[in-house]
Amino acid sequence: MVSSADGIRLDDRLPMVDALRGAIIAMGNFDGFHRGHQAVADRAIQWARAEGRPAIIATFDPHPIQLFQPDAAPFRLTSFAQRQRLFAQAGADAMLVFNFNHDLAALSAEQFITRLTDHLGAAGVVTGEDFTFGKGRSGSVATLAEQGALHGLRHAAVAPVRDEGGAIVSSTLIRDALRGGDMAAATRLLTRPYAIEGVVQHGDKLGRTIDFPTANLDLGSYLRPAYGIYAVRGRLPDGRILDGAANLGVRPMFDPPKELLEPHFFDFSGDLYGQTIEVELIARLRGEEKFASLEELRRQIALDCEEARQILAGTPPLP
Repeated sequence: MVSSADGIRLDDRLPMVDALRGAIIAMGNFDGFHRGHQAVADRAIQWARAEGRPAIIATFDPHPIQLFQPDAAPFRLTSFAQRQRLFAQAGADAMLVFNFNHDLAALSAEQFITRLTDHLGAAGVVTGEDFTFGKGRSGSVATLAEQGALHGLRHAAVAPVRDEGGAIVSSTLIRDALRGGDMAAATRLLTRPYAIEGVVQHGDKLGRTIDFPTANLDLGSYLRPAYGIYAVRGRLPDGRILDGAANLGVRPMFDPPKELLEPHFFDFSGDLYGQTIEVELIARLRGEEKFASLEELRRQIALDCEEARQILAGTPPLP
């Protein structure tokens, strides 16, 4: 067990701590922790509170796709740390991490249920209706209900959540919105802006030469939204919130190309190197372009910043 300001993190390979045995566990990968995932978590938390039990939200790390398709393009919607914060904010008493490896993937459906009851002491599990588990995804919600009952494990399934147009809210739908640069749709489905978190690294400092210094972040395993210029909001470790504009992409004006998220924060002159910051993508302003000169680029960035200021002025930050 690891405890931090963002809550308690549990490791499925270790025995469950006594105080958290008998919990109701929300089960899923919950990468995006979108509206559908939140409905599953909320059902588990309400059930736990009604019976005076601990509420735990589980996740799998690495994502099963990373194990079975290691060469897959980056697709994550949240980092491990972001999920832990989101789970704590939702009201969970702890995050349970299933270390997804070949041994875990080889467990039969019944062996996985036994792991939940005997090893982790779960009293109940809440899943989406499409949840599968066990070797070859052989277990379904019906399996969980039937086999779980034999082990004293209760189960509840939550129906899919649909958006305003009737489509089922899913990580796939969110990824499609992000790849299309539709940040409003992604924000609506996630219930918060899509945010990339990373350590500010030293770059070539070319932004300073045109009066727009940036904080450079590697995109890591995050899904790549449409390249372009964005109105962004930065959240610093000390709690400060900064408005800005950012380039996300490969910087076609500079050689060699390097894929980065480069936010420029308005009216800020501090040193962020080495700090972990979170950058919310609020709106996409335009695609990446190559300009005839650095002066032309500078003029366009000034226009981008003014547009971003106007958009952000009408978009209050979330708590």
